[in-house]
Amino acid sequence: MSDLLAIGASGVRAYQTALSTVSENIANSGVEGYARRTTALREVSVTSGLTTQPWRAGNGVVATGVSRSTDPLKEAAVRNASADLAKTETTGTWLGRIQSALTGNQLGDRLTSFYTSATTLAADPTSLPARATMIEAADSVASSFTATGRALDQAGVELDSMATDATSQLDLLAQSLAKVNEGLGRTDRNSGAAAQLGDQRDSLVTQMSALADVSMTTDDLGRATVRIGGASGATLVSNTDSGTATYVRNGTGAVSFAVQFRGVNNAVSLNGGTLGGVAESAQKLQDAMDALDTLATSFTTSLNAFQTSGADLDGNAGLAMFSSVAGAPTEITLAMSDPRGLAAATVGGGAGDGGNLLALQTSRTTVGVESGLSTLVAQNATQIAQRSTIADAQSAIRNGAITSRDAVSGVDLNTEAVDLLRFQQAYSASSRVIQVAREAFQSILSIN
Repeated sequence: MSDLLAIGASGVRAYQTALSTVSENIANSGVEGYARRTTALREVSVTSGLTTQPWRAGNGVVATGVSRSTDPLKEAAVRNASADLAKTETTGTWLGRIQSALTGNQLGDRLTSFYTSATTLAADPTSLPARATMIEAADSVASSFTATGRALDQAGVELDSMATDATSQLDLLAQSLAKVNEGLGRTDRNSGAAAQLGDQRDSLVTQMSALADVSMTTDDLGRATVRIGGASGATLVSNTDSGTATYVRNGTGAVSFAVQFRGVNNAVSLNGGTLGGVAESAQKLQDAMDALDTLATSFTTSLNAFQTSGADLDGNAGLAMFSSVAGAPTEITLAMSDPRGLAAATVGGGAGDGGNLLALQTSRTTVGVESGLSTLVAQNATQIAQRSTIADAQSAIRNGAITSRDAVSGVDLNTEAVDLLRFQQAYSASSRVIQVAREAFQSILSIN
């Protein structure tokens, strides 16, 4: 009779735990990062001394622990897809910033206006209003080159700020993960607390994957070791220790990352996540800066050559039109302000001669500043469109990876409803066993 009571009591305890687990699943069905949990049940073995007696049955059931329904490979697929998408989206964003810098100051329109004013002046080289218009147009081009260069420089400053913030965020996530590892080391791995910590661990690593390409391995206690830069990258978290990431962009636009972990500084190449996108964006930004510097140099060189090879309205040799700051080709200023100083004529051609302006129109084609700028803008626009297409594909891949992961770890309310009824019936039946045992025992005691 005591066996019957023990069996019923074990069932009540075990199925109460199972019902609690199902209830937890239902309550957290919409919570991001929550992995479905199951209660492991096994029969209570009958032992005599140190030997199990398999021919004896009936010592009830026991809940041996709570486990998470996860697939490490599917989790890794989500992280990898997240890193790829974040990199592409980051690069696309900064390509858009480059495009805004290149077009926002109307450099192309002002170049065209300048060359058009030169054509107008060629028709009447003695016209002071036409000369004033060309001087004004030249000043506008110089200002636009300067503003465009500064806009790209400012984009670089903001890119550095974003990268610094991202590395700081990565460090904070690493510190949090180290604390979770510490908790996992002190917690029974088959407990509900361990399951909660496992959810936190996976959530933190997923957040890290949006910042950098990461790889994760776990030990028997579930503690994570995380490397950034892929499986062969630098260790950022191991056991209860976490490292710090650093970002540097040098004067040529090259980006470098490093991780300091346990007193050792290791360089690392990041190819995914926001920081991977930063590295790619920095190169794109530097390419745009270099191209703009080349265009600015070509423009000022060709215009100064035009001026110094001709004669002004008074028959004097022309003086340079533009000056620029050493080492900063786009920092252009107008070196002359007197319309009479425009060297429209060839040397010895007279005040009404516009031969030198015709040579300027020829250099417009051969130097190709306008076409070079148009090509630069068009190429950047093409890259933006390409990144958008790639991002759409990667978003679909990531959504598919999430769906595949959630098929394993997500909560299905229909399944939970079935389990709820099943465990509720088992709990009620176990309670009935206790009641039957009590009634039988009372009947025995009432026998005279």
